[in-house]
Amino acid sequence: MRRAVSTLLIASLSACSMVPHYDRPAPPVPLSWPAGDAYLRQSEASLPAVSYRDIFRDARLQRIIETALANNRDLRAAFANIAAAREQYRIQRAEILPEIGTSASVTEADRGSGAQQGVGNAGGGRRTTYNVQGGITAFEIDLFGRIRALSEAAQNRYFATEAGARATRLTLVGDIANAWLSYAADKDLLAIGEQTVASAQRSVELTRIRLTGGIAPRTDLRQAEQTLEQARADVAQARTDLAQDVNLLQLLAGAPIDPALLPASIAEIEPTIAELPAGLDSTILLRRPDVVQAEYQLRAANAEIGAARAALFPRISLTAVLGFASTALSNLFSGGNFNWSVSPQASYSIFQGGAAKANVRQTEAQRDAALAQYEGAIQTAFREVSDSLARRGTIDEQLRAQRAFLTAAQDNYNLSEARFRGGIDPFLDTLIAQRSFYSAQRTLVNTRLVKAQNLVQLYRTLGGDSQLDATAKGPMPQ
Repeated sequence: MRRAVSTLLIASLSACSMVPHYDRPAPPVPLSWPAGDAYLRQSEASLPAVSYRDIFRDARLQRIIETALANNRDLRAAFANIAAAREQYRIQRAEILPEIGTSASVTEADRGSGAQQGVGNAGGGRRTTYNVQGGITAFEIDLFGRIRALSEAAQNRYFATEAGARATRLTLVGDIANAWLSYAADKDLLAIGEQTVASAQRSVELTRIRLTGGIAPRTDLRQAEQTLEQARADVAQARTDLAQDVNLLQLLAGAPIDPALLPASIAEIEPTIAELPAGLDSTILLRRPDVVQAEYQLRAANAEIGAARAALFPRISLTAVLGFASTALSNLFSGGNFNWSVSPQASYSIFQGGAAKANVRQTEAQRDAALAQYEGAIQTAFREVSDSLARRGTIDEQLRAQRAFLTAAQDNYNLSEARFRGGIDPFLDTLIAQRSFYSAQRTLVNTRLVKAQNLVQLYRTLGGDSQLDATAKGPMPQ
């Protein structure tokens, strides 16, 4: 019996595989990033291994990210999905091994007396029977690799789930950085608004005095009041935005945010966001978590073709039972009480209406769909990186121009105010110059925010964080 079972196990483990050979598809994108006026000159250096600490160097932001990695609910759900996928793989893989079970029973029978039964001299009395059985209750000999193919598919889906969790973490880090930067920009906008309110309030008071003295027309007062009320509205909006920025950070972090970890201005933190080299071959996209996830899903679909092909062939199962039966407990395991049976079975559907072959074609179509999704993920990644590089290639010039515009607007406002006080220019020119200066200040803050968030976007779109990858790798199923 041991020889038979061993032979069957060896035959199962060495079964043939009908899984199609997998070749990674060539990336459906150019081998280099777009080049031109909107793009930076690319170097040949490959992308170094980085962590979020290398890019986001402010210790306050790092602490918020650490809190989020420990408490974010989306990450907890992702971890739970990884655990579920890992156990699903173990369940599927266990089917290649025999299922062994045991059972025991006790039976008592009272035969009664011969007179009662109407049989001449038949003996009566009570008879107790003990029965123990154990053995292979279910075992499919995987000659055609069906179970092994399903196990391979389950393993690849587990890996895809793990890659999806890495993508979730990478997105989370980027979202936190963007929210933190938005808070800094809104802090600047609030300060600018409050300064403008104070300046506009003085203009309104001066204009009201001039109107009372018959020097200024009422239109000057109304123009000054418009500037004041617009600044007050902007201040109210900035306060709302700051509160919402904190709410978003707390949601992402999964815990309250210490006010000491919040930035004071965008100018303060702008230098703490490091550049991420972008001069690299576009095949670097193959390491993006979403692309890795799509490739493992493609591998899983490819393996399921092998399982469908193997289902076209007969399934051979084996059931073996070893048991002991005795009327005396003390003699249960003595000679003569041992019995065994082996019941091999082979099943093959003669007519299924073409269902088995249709199942093969279905898995092939699902593989083709997964291939298209994989290629689409790469193309989307390429577009996102190209867009980020286009923004990176022009933002410095835009920022330089905006700073120059602000300098000119501030000087124009100062000169207009002096000319108005000297009686040279009308008050309307001063109000126009003040509004232009106010607008230029706000635009510069937003441009600084765009530059900082562009660096965050490059970090996210290029994918791959050495620290996140290391923490994402759970134990391999044993």
